[in-house]
Amino acid sequence: MATKKDLSSLGYKVLHTIGKGAFGTVKLAKSEKYPDKVAIKIMDRKRMSSHDNQQCRLYELSILRNTRHPHIVHVHEIYIRPSGQIFIVMEAAAMDLTKKIRKLGRIPPDQARLWFSQLVSAMVYLHMKYIVHRDLKCGNVLLTADDQVRLIDFGFGCYTAGFPDLSETLCSTPPYSAPELLMEKWYDAKKSDVWSLGVILYIMVTVKLVNRLQLMAVVHLSEASVLFKGKSRRCSGGNLGLTQI
Repeated sequence: MATKKDLSSLGYKVLHTIGKGAFGTVKLAKSEKYPDKVAIKIMDRKRMSSHDNQQCRLYELSILRNTRHPHIVHVHEIYIRPSGQIFIVMEAAAMDLTKKIRKLGRIPPDQARLWFSQLVSAMVYLHMKYIVHRDLKCGNVLLTADDQVRLIDFGFGCYTAGFPDLSETLCSTPPYSAPELLMEKWYDAKKSDVWSLGVILYIMVTVKLVNRLQLMAVVHLSEASVLFKGKSRRCSGGNLGLTQI
């Protein structure tokens, strides 16, 4: 397989696949460069269906290269190959928060408080750098072997000044979405991130997902005539070139 050979030429031995998404595959690998195993996200620019999708990948690379925080996944290297493939080499973690909750059930309050404070710390750092995540969810929160939070997946991330700089792109996962996204309205992406943080905390301590219809009733959005039904608009934003990454 060409990808395995390419990674081997860069000094990585692929072990197995640990994740798949709309825009890439994640492989577990090892290398003499690093003492611990690494996760390698593999994307192919030639297979990205639109300019907007390519733009999102450029934002993701830019954010990963320009952030360094103890609770944001650490990226070792990024390779952009002549073939169009992109390899993002980052630290590997034990499991994500979703799997942890399935294993433990309700997270004890002290542990939930610690993980939530670490996640909030990462988001405060990002928002101060005018970066929004736009897809915060338990599956994008990794936990290391010593139970430290690592925020991952900036595929829908972008740069924003916040209000009055509003977004219309429906990027988040429905149970974690702020009411404005459910109504398909323009929204403040920073505040939307904060809403999603609250949902993550709620899930940690209750092991329950937020029901969309219950959400509408709770926040008294009687004018909401169109519910978010799993569809999403293509991720869009300003123009960003490879030279700016």
